[in-house]
Amino acid sequence: MTTLLRASGSAEFLQLVPSLAGFTPTDSLVLLPFHGSRTSGAMRLDLPHDDVSTEDYADAAIGLVSRVRAADAVALVVYTVDEVHVTPEGLVLPFAIDVDEVLQRAEDAGLRIVDALCVTPRGWSSYLDDDPQLRVLDGAAPVVPGLGDVSGDQRSGADLPPVDLAEAERVGRALRDIDALLEHARVHEPAAPQNPQAIAALLLLDDVPAFFEAAITTPDELPPFAIAALLWCLDRPLFRDVALVQWATDAVGGMRTLEAQLSFADARSSVPDDLGDVFLGRGPTPDPERLRRALSLVRIAAARAPQASRPAPLTAAAWLSWALGRASHAAHYLGLVRAIDPEYGLAALLETMIAAAVLPEWAFRRGATSTT
Repeated sequence: MTTLLRASGSAEFLQLVPSLAGFTPTDSLVLLPFHGSRTSGAMRLDLPHDDVSTEDYADAAIGLVSRVRAADAVALVVYTVDEVHVTPEGLVLPFAIDVDEVLQRAEDAGLRIVDALCVTPRGWSSYLDDDPQLRVLDGAAPVVPGLGDVSGDQRSGADLPPVDLAEAERVGRALRDIDALLEHARVHEPAAPQNPQAIAALLLLDDVPAFFEAAITTPDELPPFAIAALLWCLDRPLFRDVALVQWATDAVGGMRTLEAQLSFADARSSVPDDLGDVFLGRGPTPDPERLRRALSLVRIAAARAPQASRPAPLTAAAWLSWALGRASHAAHYLGLVRAIDPEYGLAALLETMIAAAVLPEWAFRRGATSTT
């Protein structure tokens, strides 16, 4: 269902931005691509820092807007804690030089300028006014069915869920027992007395795609041994890649990826392009609800995992957040990974992509994205 949000002026438009973005931005440049008089979402960039040139920043900002299909216009809003400067000639808004450069790049790209606004702690104003004046922003964002609370900023919702320490200990014990059972099986040695939960976890691993599919059906209800089995899989790139592709496609995609991964490990045969493209954000648009359930699952797993086993589910959470267009959340999870293991492979790749403001192609089809 499409929800229509209408604004008759800049003040009303500002009230709509949190609903369009899904949060209330802070320290951000928010870009809203338009097609005619309609916009379907918002993109967010951190405000420019001294180590990035104004020209490069403007190129990156308008480059994002230009990737949105059918976009022919743009509005922008700066959210900053900086105050306006009072001069004898009038008020000077924060980041005015950067915004001027962004607007110039937009015009060079053939984009019509819908609005250019600045929100500060003392009020809001327009970069397009010759004599800008601060005005009070009244009213909360409109309530959109199914969207939830948008009063938090772009970092809200990224914290891992609370965890029961006893349950975390059960997950850790099950994970140790899984490793022990598999090691005994590898060297053909008799195992010590076996943990029934570890045996149950091994049964789940008999059909990994089926396990991954069942896991996202009820992510909040998985028992400790199933969380342990998931952690074991995510800690192995072969199965981790199966999980991510499957959650971004379907069970068939997971089975195809598993076959391709095993074939590559066996004979170094190439992985089909359509499967490899999923990791780069190309191909058919994933079901957002499916991605959200998978994200909930790996966040739960990360919260309950022993410290040494957290980088894998955290990196999966980063990729799934990125796939949903939540690059700010992805960067948060990657920061947690870096604190544990700075050399973790997939995390380094994702950090490079996010630093370059690269988002999945499908994010631009939806039009509702958030970048760091």
